[in-house]
Amino acid sequence: MISEDADVTGVVPRGLRVSAALAWRFLVVIAALYVIIEIVGYLAVVVIPVSVALLLAALLAPAVARLTGLRVPRGLATAIVLIGGLGLVGGLLTFVIIQFTDGLPALQQQLNSSLEQIEDWLINGPLHLRETQIEEAINNAIGLIQENQAALTAGALTTASTVGEFLTGFLLTLFVLIFFLVNGEQIWSYLMRGVPGQVRSRVDTAGRRGFSSLVSYVRATAAVAVVDAVGIGIGLWIVGVPLVIPLSTLVFLGAFVPIIGAVVTGAVAVLVALVTNGFVTALVVLAIVVGVMQLESHVLQPLLLGRAVKLHPLAVVLAITVGLIAAGIPGALLSVPLLAVLNSGVKSLLHEREPDPESVDVLPVPDDKSDEGAEGAAGGTRRTEEPPRES
Repeated sequence: MISEDADVTGVVPRGLRVSAALAWRFLVVIAALYVIIEIVGYLAVVVIPVSVALLLAALLAPAVARLTGLRVPRGLATAIVLIGGLGLVGGLLTFVIIQFTDGLPALQQQLNSSLEQIEDWLINGPLHLRETQIEEAINNAIGLIQENQAALTAGALTTASTVGEFLTGFLLTLFVLIFFLVNGEQIWSYLMRGVPGQVRSRVDTAGRRGFSSLVSYVRATAAVAVVDAVGIGIGLWIVGVPLVIPLSTLVFLGAFVPIIGAVVTGAVAVLVALVTNGFVTALVVLAIVVGVMQLESHVLQPLLLGRAVKLHPLAVVLAITVGLIAAGIPGALLSVPLLAVLNSGVKSLLHEREPDPESVDVLPVPDDKSDEGAEGAAGGTRRTEEPPRES
């Protein structure tokens, strides 16, 4: 018998004590992560624009660094890069819209022809449907739309609200991006002053390694997106599918969402080929899309993304899935860059015994001796102001 006042710790098996200790610590970690996710979700209207601005800073900072390396003032270099980037994207979108508008009549004609062929197959094919049955199905669809008109109207209002939120987020992203490119180094140095002096060098180095990994990821992703768009675009042009430029642009944009983006945009290209050119052409386009995806997954991603971020494909897929479930499309877009940053940062914290922030070459600049070209958080390789060290 064990008295009520006796310590029962020694009676509990060691394995059970260890399991219980691990269990409550695990529950604390999960609870903390849940609280963080809830806070991020609540502040999504701010978090997403800032995250996108950081991605764009990683993409544009090399150009700003090169201009500052040529003795161009950082503010002027940022203005040149931003105006040039916005002009390029705006011109590309304008060209795509014009091409789509010009090709819309031919697309509509081909669509009507395809619908007539489908109707003929339904009537004279193995199903042997009657025209009255087809008309009844169309009328039922129209009636269903009329019955749900209120829901559709509410959806339209929701879409209008979404457009307003998008414009607000775009302006906030642009505003934050400007400060990241102009004063990024000062922002990072200010944040480092809040880190205890004993670990400041380690955290500073880990942060720089993380941003360096982000820069490499964005560069590699852009290269892969260009190859995907060019490869699929050439294939669509050879088989005679209309709207080649808009579809290629869609493939390019979709490639920035790993795996899922390529699948969705490829499916859109196959669907357009099916509607406009028939089943055989759709099969050819499907083969082209699959071939380009195989080239991407077996050659480009291991060669470019593998070297840039060193992430296993399974980790990429799981990160995208978790991001998609937790935050939808923005989560899928930001999950892999976040994983790349955390991977590099954690490795630096665990394995670098004597970290030196100054040794991290985040953005190679042609003239390393130039003080002006060496700044930038989102953009520089050297710090011009060392934060005070605390004992």
